[in-house]
Amino acid sequence: MSAGARTAEDIDTLSSLEERITRAVELVMQLRAEKQSLEAELHRTVDERDGIRVELNAAQTDAASAHAESSAARADASAAHADAERLNLELEELRSERKQVRSRIEKLLGQMEVLSGA
Repeated sequence: MSAGARTAEDIDTLSSLEERITRAVELVMQLRAEKQSLEAELHRTVDERDGIRVELNAAQTDAASAHAESSAARADASAAHADAERLNLELEELRSERKQVRSRIEKLLGQMEVLSGA
């Protein structure tokens, strides 16, 4: 093989190597850009997840508070119902007592009339 043919072959090999290196560099640059993009997306996703966790905690706190308020309202309603029943019984007792007193007073008035008429 002549020196000229050998030099052309070396140049082709060098040119091929140069192309492969250039493609490798472009691939590395592309992969770095993709990595940056994915890292940015990961940070956004993590921030979004953290925000959702905060909202979830707030919602759970609100739900617990609403449940406690609901329980307290039920207890208040139950107590009010018990008070109403007690007051109704007391009112019935007072009415019965008033009726008895009225009856006794009417008897006394009747006896006074009999005494004053005699």
